[in-house]
Amino acid sequence: MERVNRILKNERFAALMSQIEELEKDRIFCHHDMDHAMDVARIAVIMANDEDIPAEREMIYAAALVHDIGRGKQYTDGTEHELASAAFAPFILQECGFDEEEIDAITEAVINHGNEAVMMQNDLTGLLYRADKASRKCYMCAAAGECHKPEHKRVMKIVY
Repeated sequence: MERVNRILKNERFAALMSQIEELEKDRIFCHHDMDHAMDVARIAVIMANDEDIPAEREMIYAAALVHDIGRGKQYTDGTEHELASAAFAPFILQECGFDEEEIDAITEAVINHGNEAVMMQNDLTGLLYRADKASRKCYMCAAAGECHKPEHKRVMKIVY
């Protein structure tokens, strides 16, 4: 997990996370902060174990940490956050010691974490998609009445 901890200390990562925090300070819906990233990582690790998917824990955590780092770009210029996150991630991952093959796998998972077509894949991409969706705490959201998510996509019970 040494490289994951390097991500946490990475200046570019920290700046992107700070930007998101600032832009979401008045947001009433789900936040895309470290708590969310860690929820996604831990849920994905549980899923990988439960589903017997051979994904390395360090890869799961790295993907979870960087999957929403493009939110600030989405808020400021409208770029889809999956695309922005996938554009920022390789620089951070390379600076933190991930090799090209690992970066490609993580970037693919990041760019597809909103793509329902990958939902059932038994790899890092499918895990990130499912864990991101499972991490929502709709069952306790004060803004549920104003949420744009359709009812069938809301998480109304604890599964992981």
